[in-house]
Amino acid sequence: MPGHKPQAPFTLAIDIGGTGLKASVLDATGAMVADRVVVKTTYPCPPSKMIDDLAALVAPLPPADRVSAGFPGMVRNGLVLSAPHFVTLHGPGTTIDPGLVKQWAAFDLAGALAARLGKPTRVANDADIQGAAVVKGKGLELVITLGTGVGTAFFYDGRLLPHLEFAHHPFLKGDTYNEQIGDAARKEIGNQRWNKRVRKAVATFRALSFFDHCYIGGGNAKKIHGTLGSDVSMVDNAAGILGGIRLWDESHIAV
Repeated sequence: MPGHKPQAPFTLAIDIGGTGLKASVLDATGAMVADRVVVKTTYPCPPSKMIDDLAALVAPLPPADRVSAGFPGMVRNGLVLSAPHFVTLHGPGTTIDPGLVKQWAAFDLAGALAARLGKPTRVANDADIQGAAVVKGKGLELVITLGTGVGTAFFYDGRLLPHLEFAHHPFLKGDTYNEQIGDAARKEIGNQRWNKRVRKAVATFRALSFFDHCYIGGGNAKKIHGTLGSDVSMVDNAAGILGGIRLWDESHIAV
C-alpha cells in the first residue's frame, strides 16, 4: 500500500490447503508486507513432509515475530484431531493410508512449526481463520469455505464459537457436505448442478442456525452464479491469510 509504513509485530500467516500451500507476512494492521508465496500440495503428505514443505515455502519471506497457520481439519490446542486430505495416498478422495492416519493423529502441528521456524506459533481450522478476517461482529455469523473440501465457522458478536466439522455431517442422499459440494463433486456434475447444491446447503444452514449473515469464501466461491440472498456475501480467498493476525487477538479467537 503506497505510503503505508509497516508496523510491528509481524505475523507469518500460512494457509494450508488440500491442493495448495500459501503464505505471506502481515504487519500489525493486517497489511501484507510481501507478496503471497504459493506451491502445490503434493502427496503422500505425512506430517514431517508438511513441515519440510512449509519451511521451504516461507524461506524467501521477510522475518516475522510470530506464526499463524490455518489447517483444513479439526485442530484443538495446536493438535491435529483430523486431517482428511493428508491421510490419503494421492490427495483428497483417494485411498486412506492407515499409517498416515496414525502419524497425523494428535500431531502437534503448532509445536512442530514453532520448533522448525523458531517463532511462537498458533494453529486453527482454516475456516475459523478465514472467518476471523471477514466477520463484522454483529450477531450470529456463519463462514463457509468452498475449496478442495467444505469448511464452516460460526461467530457470535465477533467471538469464535467451538469448531464443529459440519463438512462431515450428512447433507443429501446420505452424502456429506464434502461429498456433495466439495471440488470433486463440482468437477463431476458441473457448475450448474453444483450451484443448485450450494444454494440448498446455504438454505439448510439458514434453517439450522438462523444466522444473521453468511460469508462464503474459498477458491470455488468465485464459481457461484447469482445472489444467494441479502444475508449472504462473497469474500476474497486472501482472507485465509489475512485472518492470521486475528489468531493472536484474544478478543476474537481462542486456541
